[in-house]
Amino acid sequence: MASPFGRLSLIVNPRAGRGDGGSRLARLRRALDDAGLEHEVAATTGPGDATSIARRILGDGGRFLVAVGGDGTVHEVVNGMLDADGGPVAPGAVLGVVPAGSGCDFARTFSLASGPAAAARCLQGDGLHRIDVARVGYVDATGGPAVRHFANIAEAGLGAATAARAARLPAALGQGRYLAAFWAVLPSYRPGDVCIEVDGEVAYEGRAVNVVVANCRYFGGGMHISPRSDPADGRLDVLVFNGRKTDSFTMLARIYRGRHLPDRRITELGGHRVVVHAGAALAVEADGEVLGTTPASFESVPGAIALKV
Repeated sequence: MASPFGRLSLIVNPRAGRGDGGSRLARLRRALDDAGLEHEVAATTGPGDATSIARRILGDGGRFLVAVGGDGTVHEVVNGMLDADGGPVAPGAVLGVVPAGSGCDFARTFSLASGPAAAARCLQGDGLHRIDVARVGYVDATGGPAVRHFANIAEAGLGAATAARAARLPAALGQGRYLAAFWAVLPSYRPGDVCIEVDGEVAYEGRAVNVVVANCRYFGGGMHISPRSDPADGRLDVLVFNGRKTDSFTMLARIYRGRHLPDRRITELGGHRVVVHAGAALAVEADGEVLGTTPASFESVPGAIALKV
């Protein structure tokens, strides 16, 4: 049967995965045809393409955008659906997600299927889940202010430095890219002093190895980093890792299982708006995309996206 949201526009990262992107897409398209779902395909060719493609489709009257790829593809499509203030570029737009590539941690929170037949079933019908996103303000490479939105998780500190290194590693490493990058970054990384404000009040001052600002629950290729996060509660969960930097390794097994909280080495905060200041600028990433540096602000945008489930 046809989708109640109109024709599906698949925004595809053909470089996702380990060289089998074409065959994966072909299987997905066959499954969509079998399900009677009319669709079109737009392939990205480089950074920022998914955002501009999403804007073009919405401008042409399309309303059902399906990100086929990893967290970076979801990140760009979400930014294409929202204006600078977090409002919809086009009323009634719907986001679908088909996980592909080395990892799509955003999809884990919602148990979204990656197999072609199961993904096609998920994209059928009228089931929607209204979710929050977060708006992040940061300092870009030119030293000026910039704003972006993210759907999953952002970091300032060690995690962002790791994401920057992971982006330079071969995609063939798959989910192992993050761990390989972590080991490469850890020896030379130096924690810094931070001041974190939550909803206008100073909530933490002191040393930090990493600051996680979470809308959803997973990152880094399956780490259950923020198990208490609810992406529909209008707030952000903040985890300040303030132990030794080597604790980031010794805690990994518990983090993957989501059993690392509470812990005396982690300060838990939460609220609608979070501001991170640092004595020395810290790298900032969101959804695995390296953005810039602190000072950075993070603000929940409640119910910004209608997610197909």
